[in-house]
Amino acid sequence: MDGEKTRQFGARMLAHFTGSMMTKMVEIGYDTGLFEASRAGPATSEELAGRAGLKERYVREWLGAMATSGIYRYDAAAKRYELPEEHAALLTGKTAQNLSPHAKMIEHFGSHLAKLKACFREGGGIPYSAYRPVFTQCMDDVWRRIYDQMLVPGFIGAVPGLTATLERGIGVLDIGCGTGHAMNVLARRFPQSRFAGYDIGEDAIEAARAEARQMGLANASFEVQDVARLPAQPRFDLITAFDAIHD
Repeated sequence: MDGEKTRQFGARMLAHFTGSMMTKMVEIGYDTGLFEASRAGPATSEELAGRAGLKERYVREWLGAMATSGIYRYDAAAKRYELPEEHAALLTGKTAQNLSPHAKMIEHFGSHLAKLKACFREGGGIPYSAYRPVFTQCMDDVWRRIYDQMLVPGFIGAVPGLTATLERGIGVLDIGCGTGHAMNVLARRFPQSRFAGYDIGEDAIEAARAEARQMGLANASFEVQDVARLPAQPRFDLITAFDAIHD
């Protein structure tokens, strides 16, 4: 046995375990607003707790994890913690670059681990309904930022002639639409086209319809539908699968 290879693999495994714990720390920073509060500049644990309206004792422990992981910088002389601008770009804000929401997704998957272990022994599976509504909310949190920033200029713009076609007016269906934000964004941008979304999640469709009403969209509609059995009518000119393709 090669002892050096064993040592290297041990270091890699330790990094995996440490990373899993840091995922939970990132979720705490995201949900409690600590990342956003850190954008105001370097702070002691007392100052940061005051900005975020949290208990200093817990903020202090969290900052220790942030500093030792390299996410934050620590000035020992001033006892201040800093979230570098380059790191803040990937942990804060409403843009597609904010990776913090992914931590909630990983935590949610972990909550089903006991059921998954049982499947290894007994077979079967975990139904999609067991993941809702949390999975629906996680997907929405991650992807709406991407759609807001990149859907029209990026995804649609990458297809030659599609922007002009949508401006003239066609029928579009998104299968596995989730909370429907992609269709609502497109419906607002292209009022001459009509947009529909199908999803098996009742909670997702309810959220999609609510957002369409809030945005005042008359050209967007959403239905609970198993897309494995698509109805023959109505027909569409373009079918997309933004949320569901990776599933």
